[in-house]
Amino acid sequence: MPYMANLNLNLTALCKGGRLKEALHILLTTHNPPVECCTYLQLLEACVSKKSLSEGKQIHSHITHMGFGFATATFFQNKLINMYVKCGSLVNARRVFDDITERDVISWNIIIAGNRRFGYPHEALILFHQMQRTGVQPDHFTFSSILPVSAKLRALEEGMDIHQSIMERGILSDVVINALVDMYAKCGRIREARELFDKMPQKNMVLSTAMIVGYTQNGELGEALRLFKEMPQRDAVSWNAMIAGYAQNGFVDMALEILKQMQLAGVRPDSTTFASILPACGKIGVLKQGMNIHQSIIEGGFLSDVVVANALVDMYAKCGSMHMARELFDKMPQRDVVSWTAIIAGYGQIGDLDEALRLFREMPQRNVISWNTIIAGYTQNGFVEKALETYKEMQLAGVKPISTTFVSILPACAKMGALEQGIHIHQTVIESGFLSDVVVASSLVDMYAKCGSILTAYKLFDKMPQKDVVSWNAIIVGYAQNGFSKGAIKLFELMKYSGTNPDHVSFFCVLLACIHAGLVDEGCKYFNAMSDSYCIMPTFDHYVCMVDLLGRAGYLDETLNFIIKMPIKPMVVVWTSLLGACRSHKNIKLGVFTANLIFELDSKYAATYVLLANIYAEMGRWSEVLMVRQLMKDRGIKKIPGCSWIEDQKMVHAFCVGDRSHPQTQEIYGKLDELSWEMKAAGYFPNPRHVLNDVEEEEKELFLCHHSEKLAIAFGLLNTPPGTTIRVVKNLRVCTDCHTATKFISKIVARQIVVRDANRYHHFKQGQCSCGDYW
Repeated sequence: MPYMANLNLNLTALCKGGRLKEALHILLTTHNPPVECCTYLQLLEACVSKKSLSEGKQIHSHITHMGFGFATATFFQNKLINMYVKCGSLVNARRVFDDITERDVISWNIIIAGNRRFGYPHEALILFHQMQRTGVQPDHFTFSSILPVSAKLRALEEGMDIHQSIMERGILSDVVINALVDMYAKCGRIREARELFDKMPQKNMVLSTAMIVGYTQNGELGEALRLFKEMPQRDAVSWNAMIAGYAQNGFVDMALEILKQMQLAGVRPDSTTFASILPACGKIGVLKQGMNIHQSIIEGGFLSDVVVANALVDMYAKCGSMHMARELFDKMPQRDVVSWTAIIAGYGQIGDLDEALRLFREMPQRNVISWNTIIAGYTQNGFVEKALETYKEMQLAGVKPISTTFVSILPACAKMGALEQGIHIHQTVIESGFLSDVVVASSLVDMYAKCGSILTAYKLFDKMPQKDVVSWNAIIVGYAQNGFSKGAIKLFELMKYSGTNPDHVSFFCVLLACIHAGLVDEGCKYFNAMSDSYCIMPTFDHYVCMVDLLGRAGYLDETLNFIIKMPIKPMVVVWTSLLGACRSHKNIKLGVFTANLIFELDSKYAATYVLLANIYAEMGRWSEVLMVRQLMKDRGIKKIPGCSWIEDQKMVHAFCVGDRSHPQTQEIYGKLDELSWEMKAAGYFPNPRHVLNDVEEEEKELFLCHHSEKLAIAFGLLNTPPGTTIRVVKNLRVCTDCHTATKFISKIVARQIVVRDANRYHHFKQGQCSCGDYW
């Protein structure tokens, strides 16, 4: 007995002294150690304190091996679940939870909170419903855990049902009310949140802070500030709420001013303060202010705090200062998965994907956010095939996707026109329970629209229970780019009627619709309405739209005057838009003038040379064409080769102009020859307008026959069942000849052909195109 008592006292003392490894060594090297249940509980607590997953697993294994009776008791298994959750292993926590024969409310609370903490809100909600079905009654801990899940998912109806359950059970603790206020605020129901707040006879600091956070998250900063000034007492949490509110809404200067006032009030900034304001500095790229905060962090002794250090790394990366970001990262004494993810994201943002991938492979531990970051890096930098490969690798690694995964990977499908893969991801979204997430649903709408499946995009949009301005923008731009301009304008008006105010993106989308249909008057009306009716100042993109709208319609003098009067300095893309209009309308004098202006701004811009050469070629001025081509050669400028992609059985096939690398090359060219004869018999004549060589007409015709989109279409005809739609994506604007030829092909083969070029979508059917030959 004395030995048993001494051993238990010794192990307990070592645990309390933070000497877990020594305690574990004694435990594992003692033969049949007479250890009490409470001692094992102390060992598990020590693992939680030190976040020591490895030691926790060893203790669990030892308990199982020894066969102690208490090991199967619910209270002890709850301690094991808690240890695994706190040490970062939700998988092991779930295994223990699944083995419990009689789960109590604590068992459910721990696993629900764990799923919420690890970023699996849908799973937490499923567990909550399972808990109720088994007859276990939720307590205030359950409700305070599940309400933030409803808030995160913006699941208002779910949150209201939970509120009803709380009222029926009479569980209205301060913690639960705080969670209810937070839920209503995050679901955009700030009035309901305020009603709850006002009913409280005594408002503690936590409740007032929750209400302030609600106002700031809904952009009502004036009301938040008023409530903040009314508080009997302000702590660091309430100050932080105000700082975070202003920072998250883009008012960095005001956030910095409140930080200054906080310090003057004698309240010391903590790690949350810095972690709130640094992301805002990074978001708008204010490096100088970020560096000042860095100095305050050093002076306050917070640099060793991993959360603050991570925020600094992220800030420097987002401000483009990768040297400082990497220097901080390399000096960090402790790095967690957030540290690695921040530096990887930084390299992804500057396009250094080799270094991003190298660091990703070096990560000691990866989570779903890390995978999302590398996928997003590939997508944003145009490596969409790599993004899809990485997504598949993530699935093979057994990592469950979350909402941001889908938001990262769906644009990759959209850019490639990979509809089959997009449909597969859509199914995964449904199975994962993320279809109710408005951001994910909007990404799906955008993907279907960009893959040319506009009817499916609309059906999905129409079924969305909640629609925000992003959802509306996705469907409006989808209609505009697919050639349904009047439908896009109707949707824009319907959005306003529904109570959703358009933002600057909405106006960009509706201007795009006007561009594609040549609706000059309507475009001018919407452009003026931005500032006159909605107090939205036009951005550079809106001015580009107006230049494009006027230029395409042939108002070249008006376009030039518009550019000259722009309050924003016209960049290369503005002048290039005018140059394209000069080519379309054969205005060689203004075209040469515009090209020379572009050369002064950027002599390396390949599109300028190509457009100028096109202008000369169409006028038959071959000596000038040769002059431009020689200039390109002298300056090392290379024309971007035309490339088209087509998906078949979840594989994407790429074709370049005159491509003969595909395994089916012989059949593809044979099919083109066959189509050429049938088209000519139907009245097609090749248009050599875009051939920049002074060669015989037969050579020009041969060159035109081998444009990349024609090769892709021929491949599609050979490899897809009769009657199915052929979908092609091209990196450049489709040429006049290919456009005409595709109209003929669609009628000859009785197929719908969808071609997405650099500007828009063309739906060819029965010899007609949705663009009305205006592109």
